Amino acid sequence: MLDIIHHGGATGVTGSCHQLILNSEHSLLIDCGLFQGEDAEEDSFEQLQIEFDISTVQALVITHVHIDHVGRLPYLLAAGFKGPIICSEPSAKLLPLVIEDALKIGFTRNTQLIQRFQEQLEKQIVSVPYKTWHRIVEDESGSTRIKLKRAGHILGSCYVEVAHQAANGDKERIVFSGDLGAPHAPLLPAPTSPHGCDQLVLESTYGNRTHPDRRQRRAVLRKAIEQALTNGGTVMVPAFSIGRTQELLYELEGIIHEAKNSQWSTLEIIVDSPLAARFTKVYRELKPYWDDEAQKRLKGGRHPLNFASLYTVESHTEHEQTVEYLAKTGRPAVVIAASGMCAGGRIMNYLKAMLGDARHQVLFVGYQGAGTPGRAIQQYGQGGWVEIDGQRIDINAGVTSISGYSAHADQNDLLNFVKRMRRWPHTIRLVHGDQNARAVLKSKLEAMYARKGKEVRVTSS
Repeated sequence: MLDIIHHGGATGVTGSCHQLILNSEHSLLIDCGLFQGEDAEEDSFEQLQIEFDISTVQALVITHVHIDHVGRLPYLLAAGFKGPIICSEPSAKLLPLVIEDALKIGFTRNTQLIQRFQEQLEKQIVSVPYKTWHRIVEDESGSTRIKLKRAGHILGSCYVEVAHQAANGDKERIVFSGDLGAPHAPLLPAPTSPHGCDQLVLESTYGNRTHPDRRQRRAVLRKAIEQALTNGGTVMVPAFSIGRTQELLYELEGIIHEAKNSQWSTLEIIVDSPLAARFTKVYRELKPYWDDEAQKRLKGGRHPLNFASLYTVESHTEHEQTVEYLAKTGRPAVVIAASGMCAGGRIMNYLKAMLGDARHQVLFVGYQGAGTPGRAIQQYGQGGWVEIDGQRIDINAGVTSISGYSAHADQNDLLNFVKRMRRWPHTIRLVHGDQNARAVLKSKLEAMYARKGKEVRVTSS
């Protein structure tokens, strides 16, 4: 059985980075992500350094372009990695935007250095079509191929099938799930399970809970916004610039299209993130990768990611003016701004200006990592308080969470990913989840195998 070394994501939710050891001369790296929240150590620079041996790494495979899966890529390049960076065709368009932003935030603001990194990245990116085998190694030591399959998490996301044959003829199939999406998510088709594998590296973010269905999610979203319309306030939505923002815009366009109340037609939907605006533009360019439902909307003459009441805030000055205007006037609006876990970015200024005012709402649509301000606001809610930039802020605004808009599969989806394989893996390594989520999912998987009379080894570091 091939060995896998985890350089991140094994004991927490962020920092995904997994090295598949093929033999003494060859290995494969799956993702190279940033640590966030409680996963991040105090000496974060030390934690970011690539201190493991990369001399055997034949290729880096990117499952998707979220920062907790690609954020350490600049450090990998700085450590001397010159091999191919393999990803799906949509990810190849999105990755340079993410890395440019990551460089500016945590690495350097030197434009020449950023440009050099970007040029290096462009040379190393190898985009691979979905469902197509791509050879990584072929020599006297054996052969290794990979295949990317749609994961339904964000545009371009994939899970990775690795087919390895050693020189002695021994074969092994390994699957790295990356982050799997929830079924019936806006814009993206649901992932389908592989035929089977020997080892499975499986994410477990929501391994201990299930999501409401899409109709329930939309009802909660509509209700939160209608409350703001009634109160004369703003709905603040912390959301990652890629994936969640575009899915929310898609759902909001649907609600506005169907709404009978005239207030909805005048409601401003504001995306306050230049990066999110750039991603949304690329999403629009990648319409062929949208699901059937989205294609029907397009054929009906609708524009799910570019509708009349959608506004984008670009400059910092415009951002400051928007915060001040909404805080003072109470004009109903929905503001979608990064970061998704309230760990920085433009959402912080909205929170500082509006958390103390009961007219407003905070709407969480994704996982809030332990140790982040987002988790504190979600946990303590109205009547509680949170510390932002060293300042104690009382929470008077309404706080609503919709777990169903997470782009992650829930417990049932994760179990089904395994259940629907024709050949179940004998070894499952749970990653990308907090301790409780991994422990609960481990027991569920073991019980599922026991019911079928099958044996499994589930590791949960």
